[in-house]
Amino acid sequence: QVRLVESGGGLVQPGGSLRLSCAASGSIFSINSMGWYRQTPGKQRQLVARITSGGTSNIADSVKGRFTISRDNAKNTVYLQMNSLKPEDTAVYYCKAAVPREGIEYDYWGQGTQVTVSS
Repeated sequence: QVRLVESGGGLVQPGGSLRLSCAASGSIFSINSMGWYRQTPGKQRQLVARITSGGTSNIADSVKGRFTISRDNAKNTVYLQMNSLKPEDTAVYYCKAAVPREGIEYDYWGQGTQVTVSS
């Protein structure tokens, strides 16, 4: 089993910054992509950023230029640096890891961390 634990969420003023972390543990031989998704009430969970094991990243247009994703493969940890935060960034942020096993890729999700941007 694979567990993902997020940290770093909280309350921040507009224009402020937060850094989210997600550490994976358990039966892990390798991890393909890792990513951050967010969800607000009444909306579908949406991709914020994703990064491959090789370091190639994909950033959603809504946060491009403000958010940066990175990972530390030795620690099985992915980070999301969030700058110039806006009220519309308020959401529960979820970490996902894609773990290959016997030729099949399985997705594992964290429990989520709340990010609230408000003055």
